[in-house]
Amino acid sequence: MKAKISMRAFFVFLGAVLMFIAASPGLARAVSIRVLILADEFKSIPAPNEKLKLLDKELAKLLVGDRPYSGDVEVWRGENSLYLIDSVDLEDYVKSVVKAETGSNWALEALKAQAVASRTYALYQMQKNKGLLYDVTSSVLNQVYRGDIHDDKVEKAVDETAGQILVYGGQPIEALYHSTCGNGTTEDPAEVFGFSVPYLKPVTCDCDQSPYYSWARKFPVSQIENATGVGDIKDIKIASHTDTGRVKALELDGGNGPVMVNATDLRRMLGWQTLPSTEFQMDFTNGYMDLEGSGYGHGVGMCQWSSQEMARAGKNYTDILSHFYPGASLVNSDGVPAGGVQQATTASGK
Repeated sequence: MKAKISMRAFFVFLGAVLMFIAASPGLARAVSIRVLILADEFKSIPAPNEKLKLLDKELAKLLVGDRPYSGDVEVWRGENSLYLIDSVDLEDYVKSVVKAETGSNWALEALKAQAVASRTYALYQMQKNKGLLYDVTSSVLNQVYRGDIHDDKVEKAVDETAGQILVYGGQPIEALYHSTCGNGTTEDPAEVFGFSVPYLKPVTCDCDQSPYYSWARKFPVSQIENATGVGDIKDIKIASHTDTGRVKALELDGGNGPVMVNATDLRRMLGWQTLPSTEFQMDFTNGYMDLEGSGYGHGVGMCQWSSQEMARAGKNYTDILSHFYPGASLVNSDGVPAGGVQQATTASGK
């Protein structure tokens, strides 16, 4: 008969990775979200049909590396990896995300807008992934979640918008957002993700205070070859642009002929931070791909640095949300309109 592996024993076994702190009955959760923790110690995501076994579950506080988490902690064993799930109160989750996703000294109304967007995105993912092992990851694959991090101003913004979400057709919207739009216009999701919805359309934005408003990168051709798998590249040129002026595709003249590479795919291949956005001009000279660009992120939905500028200019969080999510309605958790975000708003100027 196999003995059950307790959570405490598991922590002792992985003492260099996880440190058990304490269990407390005061950690009881209301509406909770299940977060797959991705960190240096836990890098894998379960495959769709991977066989999984729950090793143990315990209400606890713990450290993953040097980052504290609280909640119903589960450790799952997969076929080739261990997975850590933190089931945490939704509002506590939103507070952590807003702190992680915004800058220092962020304006309160911008923080409120981020709180509503992050809460809405979380609920959208919870509905989409119902029945799966987890709702969201803790990384930029969804929203950055860093466990127990506290900030009085962030907590005020989340508390003052508690339960408020954006809906379209009575359902939570996919409230996508990004750091810096760069070129003065957000992007159409059809160009990045291959789908189109009424509440995510290109709108004007102003984010010239962002550190990513302008940037430059220089990549040796070997780095492009390694990232794309295209060998013996002799030339690289921009093949097409989106309607908002971002690069849509590039043509790589390789040893076996020209190869078309989607610009968003190139960002993923090189690394999202390595190539900040697809808004760039390019020159290929002497074996180097020289880029001068603007923006950071996919460009769809709310531009976070623009929301900060709007808040500083006196706009409130409902103004910000109605601008970036035209046609969405702001409601409380019981479905009653919260006011401020108008139905069928067309503040995009498109």
